[in-house]
Amino acid sequence: MKQFNKLVYPYMIWAFIMIVLPMVMIVLYAFTVKGNDVLTFQFTISNFTRFFSDSIFPSVLWRSLKMAFFTTIICIAIGYPTAYFMARMKPRSQGLTVLLITLPMWINMLVRTYAWKGILARTGWPAEVRVYIGMVYNFLPFMILQIYNALNKIDPALIIAANDLGANSRQTFRRVILPLSLSGVVSGITLVFLPAVSSFFIPKLLGGGRYVLIGNLIEDYFISTGDWNFGSAISMIMAIIILISMYITRKLDKEPEEASD
Repeated sequence: MKQFNKLVYPYMIWAFIMIVLPMVMIVLYAFTVKGNDVLTFQFTISNFTRFFSDSIFPSVLWRSLKMAFFTTIICIAIGYPTAYFMARMKPRSQGLTVLLITLPMWINMLVRTYAWKGILARTGWPAEVRVYIGMVYNFLPFMILQIYNALNKIDPALIIAANDLGANSRQTFRRVILPLSLSGVVSGITLVFLPAVSSFFIPKLLGGGRYVLIGNLIEDYFISTGDWNFGSAISMIMAIIILISMYITRKLDKEPEEASD
């Protein structure tokens, strides 16, 4: 097997160029400002103090977190009953339903968002409502599929045993099905919250430029303004928030497993 170990080298080089190197560049830009003719870069934390000293930027960050939070809650509220209904179908019907859920995902997310832009443009709804619709529509399949997989892995014998012990359908769901499916809910939260909090083209297209999230700020400072230093600082702040969110979701995912052990 050692002769195949060298095959991993191209992937390591690719990962370094495409993942590690850009992250190093973002950190470098975040802690520097443009210098003079003698010193090209000057190290500083002014990019971070600028972000927190101006009330506009934290308010945009809070708006992004609130948008991602409520998007996740809506996806859970819609996704769990849908996944539960799918898991109770016959195997052939389950396959067809999974196909219907994943079918829109075969189309590029940008194209689907453009389609919703044309649909919602005639409604006259507020920009926030249109952005919520676009967020839920694009990320709901991830929540449904994760919960469906968790429900589908539950041993039917456990449900039968609960019924034999006198539990009604509500008690069986609350004490057996729901705890065993929480891992799917946590995975769905990860796949919905993290991309939703950093999304930029959904609010840009459906919000008409009037509903700015943190992803739009990063895009503007990298592309429009050309201030890569401040844009990198915002990106690092978002990266820290995403890492904290991932840590929390991993802790939540481990707790049900420890309780079941």
